[in-house]
Amino acid sequence: MTPIDALTLAVVQAGLQQVCNEMDIAFSRSAFSPVIAEADDRSDGIYDRDTGALIAQGEYGLPVFVGTMQYSTGELIRLIREGRAGAPEPGDVYIVNDPYLGGTHLMDVRFVRPVFVEGALFCWLQNTGHWPDIGGMVPGGFSAHATEVEQEGLRLPPVKLFKRGAMDPEIFAIIASNIRVADQRIGDIKAQAAALMVGESRLMDLLAKYGRATLDQAVAEIRARSAERMRAEIRQIPDGTYRSEAFVDSDGVVDEPLRIALALTKAGDTLTFDFTGSSPPCRGPMNSVVATTYSSVYLAVKHVFPDVPINAGTFAPLTILRPEGTFLDARYPRPVSGCAAEVSQRIAEAVFLALVQAIPDRVTAAPAGTSGNFALGGFDPARNAAYVMYQITGGGYGGNALHDGLSNGCSTIGISKTAPVEVMEQYYPVLFRRFALREGSGGAGAHRGGFGVHYEVELLRGEARASFVMDHGRVGPPGVRGGRDGARNVVRIHRGSETLVPLHLSKDQNIAIRAGDRVEIMTPGGGGYGDPGERDPALVARDLARGYYRADEAEALWGPPPAGRRV
Repeated sequence: MTPIDALTLAVVQAGLQQVCNEMDIAFSRSAFSPVIAEADDRSDGIYDRDTGALIAQGEYGLPVFVGTMQYSTGELIRLIREGRAGAPEPGDVYIVNDPYLGGTHLMDVRFVRPVFVEGALFCWLQNTGHWPDIGGMVPGGFSAHATEVEQEGLRLPPVKLFKRGAMDPEIFAIIASNIRVADQRIGDIKAQAAALMVGESRLMDLLAKYGRATLDQAVAEIRARSAERMRAEIRQIPDGTYRSEAFVDSDGVVDEPLRIALALTKAGDTLTFDFTGSSPPCRGPMNSVVATTYSSVYLAVKHVFPDVPINAGTFAPLTILRPEGTFLDARYPRPVSGCAAEVSQRIAEAVFLALVQAIPDRVTAAPAGTSGNFALGGFDPARNAAYVMYQITGGGYGGNALHDGLSNGCSTIGISKTAPVEVMEQYYPVLFRRFALREGSGGAGAHRGGFGVHYEVELLRGEARASFVMDHGRVGPPGVRGGRDGARNVVRIHRGSETLVPLHLSKDQNIAIRAGDRVEIMTPGGGGYGDPGERDPALVARDLARGYYRADEAEALWGPPPAGRRV
């Protein structure tokens, strides 16, 4: 076969990326739920017809789904070959949220659509959207005390929700009968399916221009080049084994930390990740399915080497030893609601803490490392309707060799943003009494960590139940190279003059909330980078001028100002 020319290769690569981007945009713009429409908690991608390997993923999609969607497409293909899922036909859309088949938590629902060209399967399109509720023992699905997956919600194997373009009303009825505020889900379902239709249409335009053979050749070449670019990056890392550890506050049931132990070995142009020594499977919902564990490693490496194009080839030089016998390889019926948003970030943190030893100029101190999952479910008497509100928040990023960490950055595993408070107040019976930077929350260092956020939300009417699955409430994000840890996560519930703090600090569920009660959240700041005594006095003076610190606070963190400089 004649080698594909560089210009055609670049255009096809950009075209495949654009297909995914348009799916992302179409999904968000047509979804009903604020968590998708405003916060962008979703992702879309294109996958290999035979293996499910990633071909392209949208720039606007969550990084944590890069490995899980690849894994789940492969599992669907396997089940079809084994006769345990129906054979694909044009217009079909499979729905699946089973965490043990390449998923995350049950709220992340995946749609998969086969794409046919002249009667033959060409590829798979898949997207994932976070549904605000999937049933289970608490509104929103974030059950902090679950001890089996059935308590977390409805678990769906791959079934055809759409058959030859038409939605199966019986499958939809089963779903709607098992989730809260089901009347709102039809909007998200149609948005999710429509995004895949947009993707197929744009992909057909690309096929019409270049043909199937050229696209197949381009995909293979793009994958090979990404693998080589990643190998080139890895070659710059000194050979050796780098060890680190990170800790989850607790599993929500047993009030003891869970340890993630990592031995990262670099040899030549490959990286090997060994999690031997991590804590065993836990009783509560902080277990991680293996697809999420793999994906957490992938996204952490991609954070360090952002210029490598993202596809299956990007991760070919990475070997992850399956962490059997640990909470990072959850098997049925272990609960997993905390894996995607919280445990994944502790895994990424362990990778950062290992790599910063080897390439300190390329890696930051630990970021906030929590999505701040807060679900509030209740009944609004003014609208005579039930609701489930789901809130995610940013935090501080770690300082690095060049500058201070980003404040109010999105979670390590996502690009999701906090929905505007004005939108949340329109949808739900709440009022945000405060939403601000958590000034001073970044760990001190030559380059300090970025700041988390501090918000307080009041229930205006009716009654509700609050649940939290967060992390870094026991210990803040670690500083590196002499930097100090960022501030810990804080959760408080205010009832008049009474203040309640969850026993597990960052995790609790089914807390009764009445009109006038307030929920206060302070998210972590990022870890500091380098010796605080080496911070440029001009940066300290800048932070003082901006009101981030009082003079006595700055002096305690960075020492007295130079002679002649007033603070």
